Amino acid sequence: MLFSSGVITSLIIGALAGWIAGRIMESEGSLFRNIVLGVIGGVVGTAVFNFLGFHTYKGFGYLVASVVGSCIIIFLGRKLS
Repeated sequence: MLFSSGVITSLIIGALAGWIAGRIMESEGSLFRNIVLGVIGGVVGTAVFNFLGFHTYKGFGYLVASVVGSCIIIFLGRKLS
């Protein structure tokens, strides 16, 4: 099977997290941008949460970490440009 359920779930949560972060930060983007932003934001958000001593579990925790990470990426992108 080309895509496992974990990959599909990560893409769906990534797209949702990217969309939510775009709304929070008032940044519009395409579906592809939202997916990429959400998946990378998940990595960044999980790293930040782990550094602060919080751990994300299952879908909702990963969604929160992805949104926070995506907002951080949008913020840094604005500061760098």
